Amino acid sequence: MTIKLAVVMDPISGINFKKDTTLAMLNAAQSRGWSLVYIEQRGLYLENGKAMALQHELTVKMDPSGWYQLKEPRRASLAEVDVILMRKDPPFNREYIYSTYILEQAEREGVLVVNKPQALRDFNEKVATVLFPQCCTDVLVTRNKELLTDFYKSHGDVIFKPLDGMGGTGVFRIKPGDPNVSVIIEMLTEYGNRQIMAQTFIPEITAGDKRILMINGESVGYALARLPALNETRGNLAAGGTAKGVELSDRDRWICDQVGPTLRKHGLYFVGLDVIGNYLTEVNVTSPTCVRELDLAFNIDIAGDLMNCIEGELQGKR
Repeated sequence: MTIKLAVVMDPISGINFKKDTTLAMLNAAQSRGWSLVYIEQRGLYLENGKAMALQHELTVKMDPSGWYQLKEPRRASLAEVDVILMRKDPPFNREYIYSTYILEQAEREGVLVVNKPQALRDFNEKVATVLFPQCCTDVLVTRNKELLTDFYKSHGDVIFKPLDGMGGTGVFRIKPGDPNVSVIIEMLTEYGNRQIMAQTFIPEITAGDKRILMINGESVGYALARLPALNETRGNLAAGGTAKGVELSDRDRWICDQVGPTLRKHGLYFVGLDVIGNYLTEVNVTSPTCVRELDLAFNIDIAGDLMNCIEGELQGKR
C-alpha cells in the first residue's frame, strides 16, 4: 500500500534529536516505504475552498549530525496526501484553531488527519479530564476568586494551573496557610478574566507523574514516570524532572479502559494520559511525547504501532 504522509510540526531543525517523538513517527513511516511531506504551520492555507500548503518533500535519518533533508517547497493541495500528522506544539491559540479549520477542510477532501481537527479543538488538555470524573481527584474550573478561595480553604493543599499551559508552566502548589493565595489567584485568572483549574494536591507525585500513551484508545502497556526535581512539585521534564519507565498498575489500566472508548469515538488516535497516583490529571491530545524513552526502556516500537493503526484506518477508508 503506497502512502504519502504529511506532518505539520514546529521547525524540524530545532527539535531535540535524542527525544523527539515526531521524528520517531516519521522514521517509522519512512521505514515502511511511505513518502514524507513536511509542512510548517505558517505554510497552511485555503484557496478557493481548497485546503493547501507549502509542502517540502522530506527524508529523515536517525543521525544526530543531520536527521533530515528537505526539498524546495511547492504549493500543493493537501488532498494529494493520504494522512496528515498534526504535531504542532502548543500554545493552543487562535492560529492553532485556524490551522484546525484548514485541516478539517482537508479531511472533507478525503485526507485522514491524526488527531482529528474537531477533537483537537474540543478536548482542552486540562478540561477534558472532567469527562471522566470517576478517574479524577476533586477539580474546579472557574475564574471566580471566591470559588477558588473556598476550594483552597476546603482542601488545604491544592494545585492551581492555567488551562492553556504546557511543560508545567504556570502551575502553583498552595499549601495550608500560604499568604500568597490571593495574589496567585489574581495573577492566574488575570483578575477574574481567565478560567483556571484547581485540583487537590496528590502526594503520590513523589513517585512520578506518569505519562501513558494511547493508540486508538488502547494503552501501549507502559508509562514514563516523570519524577520531580528536589524541592519541585512538577514532574514535567521541561521543569527539570527525571524519567524512568514503569509498567502500568491495575488502576492505570482501569483509567485507560475508562478513557479509551471516548478517545476512539472522537478520532483521537494518539494521546498521552497524565496520571498521578490513582488519578487522571490531563489528557494530552496536541503533540504527546515520550515515545523514544519508552521504546528504549522496554524495547518496543510505539511509532510503528501507530503507523500500523493509520494503515488500517486508510485501508478501511479505501
